[in-house]
Amino acid sequence: MSVETLCQICEAAPAEHQCSRCGALVCPAHYDVETGLCTDCAAEYRGTPSGE
Repeated sequence: MSVETLCQICEAAPAEHQCSRCGALVCPAHYDVETGLCTDCAAEYRGTPSGE
């Protein structure tokens, strides 16, 4: 029996990636492939507000 972990940002989609900065488990929609970060950390890294 396996337990599916949900994205720690949207809490709806299955988590498939882990942020290399904060360790959050996130879905593809909330993972920035270019930086290897979740969208929250990627926004901070780029100096833009999250969600933009």
